[in-house]
Amino acid sequence: MTLESSLTLIGGLGLFIYGMKLMGEGLERAAGDRLRVILELFTRNRIIGVLTGTLVTTIVQSSSATTVMVVGLVNAGLMDLMQATGVIMGANIGTTVTAQLIAFKLTKAALPAIGVGTALHLFSKSKKQKFLGQVVLGFGLLFFGMQTMEVALKPLAKMPEFINFMANFGKTPVLGVIAGFLTTGIVQSSSATIGILQALASQGIVDISIALPILFGDNIGTCVTALLSSIGTNITARRAALLHLTFNVIGTIIFLLMLPLFQVFIANTSSDPVRQIANAHTFFNVINTIIQLPFALLLVKLVTFLIPGKPDVVERGTKYIDDRLLETPAIALSQAKKEIGRMGELALENLKDSIKLFMNYNEKEAQTLREREVVINELARETTRYLSLLSQKPLASDESRAVADMINAINDMERVGDHDINLLELAEYKEDHRLPFSNEALRELSEMASQVRESFSSAVKAFVESDMSLAAKVIQNEDRIDQMDRKLRNNHIKRLNEGKCNPSSGVIYLDIISNLERIGDHAFNLASYILKVDKNYKRPTVW
Repeated sequence: MTLESSLTLIGGLGLFIYGMKLMGEGLERAAGDRLRVILELFTRNRIIGVLTGTLVTTIVQSSSATTVMVVGLVNAGLMDLMQATGVIMGANIGTTVTAQLIAFKLTKAALPAIGVGTALHLFSKSKKQKFLGQVVLGFGLLFFGMQTMEVALKPLAKMPEFINFMANFGKTPVLGVIAGFLTTGIVQSSSATIGILQALASQGIVDISIALPILFGDNIGTCVTALLSSIGTNITARRAALLHLTFNVIGTIIFLLMLPLFQVFIANTSSDPVRQIANAHTFFNVINTIIQLPFALLLVKLVTFLIPGKPDVVERGTKYIDDRLLETPAIALSQAKKEIGRMGELALENLKDSIKLFMNYNEKEAQTLREREVVINELARETTRYLSLLSQKPLASDESRAVADMINAINDMERVGDHDINLLELAEYKEDHRLPFSNEALRELSEMASQVRESFSSAVKAFVESDMSLAAKVIQNEDRIDQMDRKLRNNHIKRLNEGKCNPSSGVIYLDIISNLERIGDHAFNLASYILKVDKNYKRPTVW
């Protein structure tokens, strides 16, 4: 094979992979929020999981991409290992669509598709038409890449040495499996390496007896991407990646044992060697799924045995967001909102405890409160980073607004966490200096704290659940908090004039109601993001 042919092969492979990527991205963007609906199907049963995995992989044009997404979802706590099993099996079936598409030999349509797709993508004003153009352009590049690879491989048909070398894979199937595993592990795409196999078959260089072992190895090699992506994830996510590998290895062993029968069966499905390879790829994954799906629980037990240990319980760090989900904005936004909800719950817990500590100080509980504040700050930093990365992706206008609202919400919740710490420090000052407070003052503080706590709790729930009715109640409650703030200040001045209040205690009292009032402001801000109320309705955000 000459240098020119080698470079042509590399270029054709590049066009093929890039075409697949464009098709997948176009279909995925066109799907938009529908992927969130698809995700809901994951929780039902294994059969629906298989169908969902097949559908998602048909959209994204890569079983590796789907499995990486599954690893991310498992790591984020959105899916358990049993649910992931069906999706992974379905992903293997979905990836065979590309090979079937290639077998139609639509190379003559490649250049027209590139022209039409480019025009639609560049000049259309409608987003849907732009996405359609991207799909058509990807389709054209895929077939043009396939045609280029066929031209590059044509000289190999006249090289007895290469033909004899390939024949060894038919004589020693294990060598074919290893070759398929290595090439797919390097290229990171089983569709691409099977595309090369089909290009070789189109030139008469390989037949089905040679192609089958390599094809089995390709299916194992596609697991490398998910295994690499699972590094640094929790134990359940690592098990999901290993489950993908285990599923394909077991399938390969089964089909190697029945290789002669499978070879005869595939040979009878079509006289075209390119179509035979596509059919072999499809039947391998469909039959493998039918065989192993009933034993999904045993597969889960096997990977649990291979990666022992209890599932991670993460107290610190993010639980729901995962960078692997950024390519699917609808899912990424949903997960970010869950993380923000977690921040809000921690801030609410600290608000409750800070008031409790003011009434009855306890050093151990104070330390727990400070530890929660560290987690709140970590979540704020990581979730803001995540949303900043998401904002750089192609987003719909409503998704862009959602990102902006979420970043603002994070800011508000982090500030509530800071006010909680202020309240704790005031409680510590009261404890250290043995400052006296009248029963009336403590009752007033308790009432205002209860009002603010209820408002902030409702605001967090309204934001996470997009509950407009609850958000409206928070907006109305803000006026009551402001009235209570003024009333308590007037009562304090009255007690001070009557000599019923210690001046040093009075300073602490005013600081507490000031912090509580500002927490109410941030609750108002959270509600306003849901109702789209102008925040200047009352006053600018308090920092």
